[in-house]
Amino acid sequence: MFQSSDKPLLVTVFLLLGVGLIMVASAGVSYGNIRFDDGYYFFKRQLLGIGVGLFALFFFQRIPYMWWKKISIPLFLLAIGLLVLVLIPGIGTEAYGASRWIDIGPVSFQPSEIMKFSLIVYFSAWLSGKALSRRTDFNESVVPFVIVLLIVSFLIMKQPDTGTLGILFLISLVLFFASGAKLSHIGLLVGSGLFGLLILVWLAPYRMSRMMVFLNPDHDPSGAGYQITQALIALGSGGLMGLGLGHSRQKFAYLPEPMTDSIFAILGEELGMIGATFLIALFLFFAYRGFRIATFAPDEFSRSLAIGIVAWIVLQAFVNIFAIIGLIPLTGVPLPFISYGGTSVAVLLGAVGILLNISKHSKIRK
Repeated sequence: MFQSSDKPLLVTVFLLLGVGLIMVASAGVSYGNIRFDDGYYFFKRQLLGIGVGLFALFFFQRIPYMWWKKISIPLFLLAIGLLVLVLIPGIGTEAYGASRWIDIGPVSFQPSEIMKFSLIVYFSAWLSGKALSRRTDFNESVVPFVIVLLIVSFLIMKQPDTGTLGILFLISLVLFFASGAKLSHIGLLVGSGLFGLLILVWLAPYRMSRMMVFLNPDHDPSGAGYQITQALIALGSGGLMGLGLGHSRQKFAYLPEPMTDSIFAILGEELGMIGATFLIALFLFFAYRGFRIATFAPDEFSRSLAIGIVAWIVLQAFVNIFAIIGLIPLTGVPLPFISYGGTSVAVLLGAVGILLNISKHSKIRK
């Protein structure tokens, strides 16, 4: 089935999934016992998400990638519709003051993850369908690009989810740049994005608190700075070799969300700098293989699609890691393939399936 696919990339993804399962089992044991009386509650649900994702990977790697170009508009409209539904009481589920999930019977999923995927497909189809002269024209490229981003941004911020909005903006910017857009247009978009971020920070006290903690790590260590303080304690405790798998202390009601956006801190505590470096190396190798697929992709649409998928996974990984080690403000985005989250891992694996299908049509042999 994978005879002509990029096998090193596939092996890298399976290694990431293995590390993720081990860390979810370890990091979620305390919270699972406290809340659900089952230390392996999160591990079992993550297995289910991976199972769905592997089915999507196997299925999508057999579908010709051009099919996604044909359904790019309906797929994007579906994602928009799901973002609207999540805001409707009784359909969307609210947790910690945010509405980010849709519950349909026993099925629960996060529409923003589907939006990441659909936006990549939509922009790849839209940009590859334009002549280069139209991509460098302000009215033909920047204006419609910004309109689409504003619609998506409005719906994401109604949840609200600033971290996801940041990832969507970065992915879109990478796709726009890769399409051959003018650097002046890119600079304008970057400046507008930073200005918009400052407004969002100014409008919400909790975002302002996170920014203050980022600028001054000692600011409010028992309040807004609690999570980053505990994350740094976990990483520092791990040292070079780590405390040993399963021996984290911070996961026992000290570090918030130990199996989701804080899981890198638990990994660093248990596996040390060596384990953290190995994980980072896996993401870097994934980036190398992914961009290699994009470089030798057979056409402009597949090239853009591959770049978007790789940028999504790698950018999100390093945004999560940089936030946990204090290089950027905390964002709340999960670590791809590692953090607990069935929707995230299932959609990511489906995207990897598309990447593998593109690799089958590469202009060179592996």
